[in-house]
Amino acid sequence: MLRRMEELCDAVLARLDLSGGGRRLVALSGAPGSGKSTLSEPLAAMLTERGVRSEVVPMDGFHLDNRLLEARGLMPRKGAPETFDLGGFKRLCHALRADDEVIYPLFDRSRDLAIAGAAHVGQDCSVAVIEGNYLLFDEPGWRDLADLWDVSIRLDVPLADLEARLVQRWLTHGLDQAAAEARARGNDLANAQRIASARLPADLTWR
Repeated sequence: MLRRMEELCDAVLARLDLSGGGRRLVALSGAPGSGKSTLSEPLAAMLTERGVRSEVVPMDGFHLDNRLLEARGLMPRKGAPETFDLGGFKRLCHALRADDEVIYPLFDRSRDLAIAGAAHVGQDCSVAVIEGNYLLFDEPGWRDLADLWDVSIRLDVPLADLEARLVQRWLTHGLDQAAAEARARGNDLANAQRIASARLPADLTWR
């Protein structure tokens, strides 16, 4: 169980084969509120400081649009696996490995929508640190992603800590206490429990 950024960076580098062509993919997987965004940026920065140019690529840009979710009756479950464009995300991962420059969408949480063509990975990037909820998820379609990762990392956070973080997240986004608790417990924590019940093995675990 890793707890220090230096240890995590060393462990990732020890597992990366940087010989030959192609960009390497490091998967950072965890439940909603586990700290993926908080950890991914300093990890990529430290890898870059060690001479391996790295950039963060979030999975959240592949949220289905709210109009599509409403048409499918999935709006109350936004953030669940079936509310993502899995096919599009897989194509991105293959492009990241093969192409010099890759354009991809980002999710704007304040507006609750994905923005197409909002970010890019350049040809000088050797490692893409991909962060998302379902990168090590053992359900049809999702489990195929595991074959794409050169190194996989799971964030392991107790459920009580997740709940506190998620409630605070929705408070920060303007919900009142009751609405924030309902949003966290009714959807985010349900997704966290679903992830916990269908976990694929990870190369590294961060606590």
